[in-house]
Order: sequence, then structure tokens, then C-alpha cells
Amino acid sequence: MNEVDIKQLKFDKTTGLIPAIAQDYRSKKVLMLAYMNEESLMKTIETGYAHYWSRSRKKLWMKGETSGNTQRVKEILIDCDKDAILLLVDQKGPACHTGHETCFYNELKTDSKFEADRNR
Repeated sequence: MNEVDIKQLKFDKTTGLIPAIAQDYRSKKVLMLAYMNEESLMKTIETGYAHYWSRSRKKLWMKGETSGNTQRVKEILIDCDKDAILLLVDQKGPACHTGHETCFYNELKTDSKFEADRNR
């Protein structure tokens, strides 16, 4: 596996943000998508707990700071283009602010029938 220096990451030039996907390190379920800036990534590395940048509140926040549903980071992976982050985490409690295990619990209504194994 290749190591990537933080200076190689491609944060958006306008917002200074990079998408960060949180995935449960055991089950491999995708938990949520959030955004990080350099400060939140550094705080994550320093503390071992996921920190993100809130686009609506315009401030740094630690996942679970009010709910207690923290994300202990096990590994940080960078995609091939260096413009997205994957956090493998040990999730405490539900990841979604709605109380769901994951933020991805809605299915898009379409007329198409995708071939998928619904019993995954």
C-alpha cells in the first residue's frame, strides 16, 4: 500500500474541503459522507476520533460530541486521485443523526429493476 502525505491531498480550491466517507471497519457498511478540511483531518489524526467540517455551521465538529455516537478511527485511506478520504471506524451507536445505523437507508425510486442480491 502506498503512503500519501497530507500535502498531496486535493482539497477543493474554493471551499478547502475534501469528501470523507466513514465505513465501519468490521461490517464494511458505509456509514456516512461528510467533509473535512485540513484542520479537521489533523484533529482526527491527533485524537484518533473523527472530526469533520460542518458546512452549515461553518465550524469544526467531532462526530458524537453531542450524541455520544463517536467514531474511533482505525485507518485512513486515500483514493487514487487523492481527492477523497475513506475513514475505517469503530462506530459507537448509530452514525446517522436520525438514529439509523447508517445515513444510507433510503432507496431511490426508479422504474428500473436493478439486478441485486437483496439478501446481502
